[in-house]
Amino acid sequence: MTAERTRDEVPQPVSKSGGWTRKIGWGALALFLAAFTVFESVKYGVPTTAGALVFFVLPDAVRTAGARPPGVLYQAAHRVWIPLVVLVAYSIGPVEWPPLFTAALGWLTRIVVERVLGRGPTGPWTDARPR
Repeated sequence: MTAERTRDEVPQPVSKSGGWTRKIGWGALALFLAAFTVFESVKYGVPTTAGALVFFVLPDAVRTAGARPPGVLYQAAHRVWIPLVVLVAYSIGPVEWPPLFTAALGWLTRIVVERVLGRGPTGPWTDARPR
């Protein structure tokens, strides 16, 4: 009898195209979100523009306030899921306040731009696989 090795036991080659395809995907999403944010800001005026700009700089404000990479507050400000949940909840919920939607768009745009630039999340919640 021969001992069979499972897929997890066999070393797998790391695809070099994975990094480029990931960056192209994040870049396309960043362009779409930026255009959508500008569209919503122009459509609804100054309050939505202010909301988008304030939340676009939110990750910097959190870092300036003293939150550092392993901290929970830093991690929360740099996760895609929080603004994404706000966008989905706003889209299907009864709330009719466009600055909230545009603020979440600005925040998500900033996070995606950071992913394009290679500054992804760090800390204990990060996936440790090689990229």
